[in-house]
Amino acid sequence: MARIKNALREHWIADVDADDVTKKPVEDEMLELAKWITEITDDTDETSEEYGDYAGDGTPKTEIVSIAEKWTANGTYDAQDPAQALVASKKRKVGDDRKVWHLIKQTDGKKYLGLATLSEIKAGTGEATEFEEFSCVINYDQIPEEVEATP
Repeated sequence: MARIKNALREHWIADVDADDVTKKPVEDEMLELAKWITEITDDTDETSEEYGDYAGDGTPKTEIVSIAEKWTANGTYDAQDPAQALVASKKRKVGDDRKVWHLIKQTDGKKYLGLATLSEIKAGTGEATEFEEFSCVINYDQIPEEVEATP
């Protein structure tokens, strides 16, 4: 199997419908989080429990009991980029006003969509001699669902 560059994995976001947060976005209305983004890392948290039972030999087994999938995006801030502007618009918001839809198009062709919460938003920060920095964490509210195409 060939190695594939990370840049070929796509991350798209869309604002939620204020009247119906469960309404999925139309894919062509989503905004790609890509321009000036130099790194997107998978920072998923897993909670596990160890157990042993009499069906085994006493060796502890690990069971994953919860997953909190989250992705951290870092790069240079561009207020004119629609995806970055959407993230920046949520910086001073709380609660449901921080919600977005997050679509991941993986390099193997699979797509995952879910409601997510933005946190740790930085849209214009850094040293005086550097370009403004951009970063945010996109936390899925639950395990995203695999989709063929968004409605």
